Amino acid sequence: MMPSRLLSVGPRMVLGGVGRWTRVRLWPTPPRLLSASCADCAKHQEPPRKKLLSEKKLKRHFVDHRRVLVRGGRGGDGVSCFHSEPRKEFGGPDGGDGGNGGHVVLRADQQVKSLSSVLSRYQGSHGEAGGRKNCSGRSGALLYIRVPVGTLVKEGREVVADLWCPGKEYIAALGGAGGKGNRFFLANDNRAPVTCTPGQPGQERVLFLELKTVAHAGMVGFPNAGKSSLLRAISNARPAVASYPFTTLKPHVGIVHCEDHQQIAVADIPGIIRGAHQNRGLGSTFLRHIERCRFLLFVVDLSEPEPWTQVEDLKSELEKYEAGLSERPHVVVANKIDLPQARAALPQLRARLGQSVVALSATTRENLEELLLRLQELHGQHVAPELRW
Repeated sequence: MMPSRLLSVGPRMVLGGVGRWTRVRLWPTPPRLLSASCADCAKHQEPPRKKLLSEKKLKRHFVDHRRVLVRGGRGGDGVSCFHSEPRKEFGGPDGGDGGNGGHVVLRADQQVKSLSSVLSRYQGSHGEAGGRKNCSGRSGALLYIRVPVGTLVKEGREVVADLWCPGKEYIAALGGAGGKGNRFFLANDNRAPVTCTPGQPGQERVLFLELKTVAHAGMVGFPNAGKSSLLRAISNARPAVASYPFTTLKPHVGIVHCEDHQQIAVADIPGIIRGAHQNRGLGSTFLRHIERCRFLLFVVDLSEPEPWTQVEDLKSELEKYEAGLSERPHVVVANKIDLPQARAALPQLRARLGQSVVALSATTRENLEELLLRLQELHGQHVAPELRW
């Protein structure tokens, strides 16, 4: 039996009537067309959207400290060789130098929000060896590590760099120097040197990266005080909001747009509880993010009994974490004034604290204008003079 073959498109000879052969053409079967409804479905089908991560999963991706081993690239070796050319017996040494190893550089990038993308080990590019005819080897390329703005670089307990502004760089590890070829050792008393040196190894260091959020104002308060709701009300930030404590598990920074194109960065620090300096609750993990804030917003839940004790406890925790932190310029914000029992406790809160209190409601947006005016006032007193300077 002959093997089956695919039907090809083209003329064929078939047996016709009265023993005659007739030429006919076979056409391929037309492809099936989609129905109009299926075509419309395929046309209007939306691309799959990326599923939003919950606040708990975002916490896994947020890393504010990292131990990194950085090693610069090794320098290329020098070469020992002599010039070779017809009818030129004594060409002399022409071994080139090796290329330098590449540096490892830390660069502050405004698009990076966490240290989760930073690996635990980095190796710089090695330099290439030298060549004949006095050709030097190619140096290793620079290796850039993108880190968030506000990253502190420590070696042991010593702070060696503060990447506080976008684009700022720090050379974490130097690349090794390239070796010398025998051409480098040519001298009057040594016309045919054969000495060459190998490339030097790159610098190796163990660095500790620590992220401290860069913001003008920091909102401090106990869990479920309404800090995230307040940040959503005054800025375009969208932290998670729920009716249970410890909803926020990582710092959020929102930009408040004021008049004259002025922008104020406000950070929502995760809830602090009594004993946070002793590593209770979320512990002192996020207290470091308050250190860079120029002024503070103490957010108080006005619906709780004796709300003035919240301010005292918050100041006590900040002072135990770092001396002088609680004495920074601040504003007391009494939230949840839309509740009946909260409005009744407002006069007593002002009398106990002996200072002005901004009473508002983040849910109903009541009296938000007063808070924005106080933010502009504090920004003009403690931040704007430095910018003009």
